[in-house]
Amino acid sequence: MKEIVISARDEGGRLDKYLKKLLPGASGGFLYKMLRKKNITLNGGKAQGTEVLKAGDRIRVFFSDETYDKFSCAAGKSDFPDHPLDIIYEDEDFIFVNKPCGMLTQKASPEDISLAEYLPGYLLARGKLTAEEMQTFRPAPMNRLDRNTSGLVLCARTRPAAAFLAEILREDGDDRRVSKEYLTITEGRPRNTERATVYYRKDTAGNKVTVFGRPFEGAGEMVTGWRTEDSGDDFSLVRVRLYTGRPHQIRAHLAFAGTPVIGDRKYGDAPVNREMERAFGLRHQLLHAERVSFSGIEGRFGRLDGRTFTSPLPDDFVRIMKGLRLSEHEG
Repeated sequence: MKEIVISARDEGGRLDKYLKKLLPGASGGFLYKMLRKKNITLNGGKAQGTEVLKAGDRIRVFFSDETYDKFSCAAGKSDFPDHPLDIIYEDEDFIFVNKPCGMLTQKASPEDISLAEYLPGYLLARGKLTAEEMQTFRPAPMNRLDRNTSGLVLCARTRPAAAFLAEILREDGDDRRVSKEYLTITEGRPRNTERATVYYRKDTAGNKVTVFGRPFEGAGEMVTGWRTEDSGDDFSLVRVRLYTGRPHQIRAHLAFAGTPVIGDRKYGDAPVNREMERAFGLRHQLLHAERVSFSGIEGRFGRLDGRTFTSPLPDDFVRIMKGLRLSEHEG
């Protein structure tokens, strides 16, 4: 017999889903049969599988050790490399990472290694996570940055934290409980705007969006604000705030405004990009997720309320900014 005590990191999920992760080698039909026969119990009694788990709940599995081991397939540490991570903030529920340019947030193909693999590896290597805990919940990034966009990625270490971040990251508009700001360098000087609304259509095959100034049937909406922090003759250091979270939003919206992000091969100005590569070796969009602020946070995660987290600009960004004679803005 095995007894599992639900910790705070796993509460909030359904019992049947928890069991499927705990015993991935067992079919769903088999697990429901074991629940009916009380070979698996919750808090000493019969369970349906639909119960929502709370911290302190006790699950008992009346299998032999051999049967339990057959159905249990704990992930090994070797599956998750111990890659160095730049940690901006960490507590028992959250870990906020400064992702470098070039690192994927999530796999793009099966052979990729991304932050989604590096994060568990970091925690496993430091004894902050066990392979057994990984069976029922894997710490994960909750917002995604493009491979060549650097900056803050919000990651969850527990299931409740993952549900909370997923909820607030879906919010749009002025009442969003999480505010995200980026720094970029654009060609020209964009006209400052508190919030600008445009409409878009996504070409999934080409992984590109087309932006329009007027709404149309089936259009998505982008709302973005920006201000120029410093400007030279031809380029500007620009702070961008997102009011919606859409594919390639900053790059596509600024390009539509006539001031594309330098280095952007998808939406940018090809002659300018060639000059940036010649002068600075820049081969990707220069975009950094610099700041995340929380407001209106209550309850279990109220400790985040009113807090702002900032990630430093990458060295290449600073080097190019200085090369274009734009002052370094410290926020």
